[in-house]
Amino acid sequence: MGFDVTYADFSAEPARLANAKVERQRTRSAGSHLALNAGGSVTLRFEVADPEDVEQATLTVTALVSKLGSSIGYAPMDVLLQGEPLVADLTVPGGGDLPQDNVLAVPGHLLKPGTNTLEIRTSGKARSMLWLYRITLDPVWERGRSERARTAEAARDSVFSYRTERRLAHSSSSSWQSAPRLLFHLDRDERSLPAQLGWRTADGAESAISFQSDMSGFHGCYRTADGTAYEYQGRLGDRRPFSQETENLSASTLHRFHTEEGWGGGWHTSHELRLLVDDGATAPVERINWRDQRGNSGVAVLHAATTDVAVTRVRASDEYRANGEVAGNLRNDRRTKWLAGDDTARLDFTLSGPAAVASYSLTSANDFPDRDPRDWTLYGSADGKAWTPLDSRAGETFTGRYETREFFLRATAPGYRHFRLDITRNAGANETQLAQVSFAEAPAGQAFTGYYQRHNEGPIGYRGTPVAVPSSSTGLPASPRVASELESAVASLAETAQTLAALAAQLRKH
Repeated sequence: MGFDVTYADFSAEPARLANAKVERQRTRSAGSHLALNAGGSVTLRFEVADPEDVEQATLTVTALVSKLGSSIGYAPMDVLLQGEPLVADLTVPGGGDLPQDNVLAVPGHLLKPGTNTLEIRTSGKARSMLWLYRITLDPVWERGRSERARTAEAARDSVFSYRTERRLAHSSSSSWQSAPRLLFHLDRDERSLPAQLGWRTADGAESAISFQSDMSGFHGCYRTADGTAYEYQGRLGDRRPFSQETENLSASTLHRFHTEEGWGGGWHTSHELRLLVDDGATAPVERINWRDQRGNSGVAVLHAATTDVAVTRVRASDEYRANGEVAGNLRNDRRTKWLAGDDTARLDFTLSGPAAVASYSLTSANDFPDRDPRDWTLYGSADGKAWTPLDSRAGETFTGRYETREFFLRATAPGYRHFRLDITRNAGANETQLAQVSFAEAPAGQAFTGYYQRHNEGPIGYRGTPVAVPSSSTGLPASPRVASELESAVASLAETAQTLAALAAQLRKH
């Protein structure tokens, strides 16, 4: 049976403990660590079910020695198990630099069934302090097990709120001034705390910050939309786990994405990504980048999540059948085209069902720019008979071949199934042509495009689409797409009813 995950994490107050009880003498909590004065000690008591299963254990003591002014400090430590020394007068290198992982072998014969006692103490001759960050203990064949569990537990509280300050960059007379609260949550289900975070809002303001390892504070920089640069720092005010109430903590949007990772020539489903950044700005966040404490990093650029609408039929006032340059080519994204032998033309599109179209796109063809449409009007219809003008354009140009331009309607079309593009002028030729025409419904939220890079690996594609949010009244996803699909189903049933009625009439005649 061995023993359970065992650790003591002193980066929090109170300390995070697993299979451990801690007693302290001549110590004090110092935010990210426990400070031991000369003669100080930490005793950790942990349980072992069956020590015969453990031939050897791995003990990791993460610590450093504080400096003596500008000189290297001196605080040797002893490590004892059941009163037996594992090491004596061990001097941790670094002298106030970075904490060191001191890895020690624990002979299995020193472990006993029941309660075991591990003691770490500093010499009475110490001239500076020993800073103790954490202790982990694992069977030798499962090294790192407790550290992984400790990291996952620390990352459980992943909604952070900081009190912040800013001061003008490179200004000797500038003092720190209070700034808006920073609230953020970033989680892709990897159970790892962020080490760095950067974001940009839609008005052009940018921030980049780096966190203390225990998340107690951050330091970084901030630049306003007009380019003024500031130093930026914060102290932790609140920290809590994610819950259904998290979105109520801020007026900013809590983004939830279904994600995919691009590798091996395809896209593969990944974990849900949750993002929330509120720095007090009125403009929404449009880009977020991060690196976590394991060295993984990513970028997400947010954009509208429009949904393409399927076109089932296209009819044209004219088309060049001899060369296969027919209206049906406008439905696909292959490098084909539609060509009409006139400087004006009309295209009628039938969708798979009524759709709340918010935009449409035209793609120029492969040659002869003077065949490009210049002036046109888009109409919508519920029955293909009565037409309502939706959008008119004049003097439009395409700058290249196979260039796609998107045009947004001033008001979303109210569930039309039929659309007509009436081209009244082209760029001067006797023929008119296009490569593709497509329609898109109103945005159903925001999607993102970016990349992700795991530690020691190359970058891969990363993208996401919004998770549907249930409607409070019906419990159905609040999406124009759902409404369109329902309307399409109704239309289909109506057409079926008409067909059956006609068939019944024929049968009665005979």
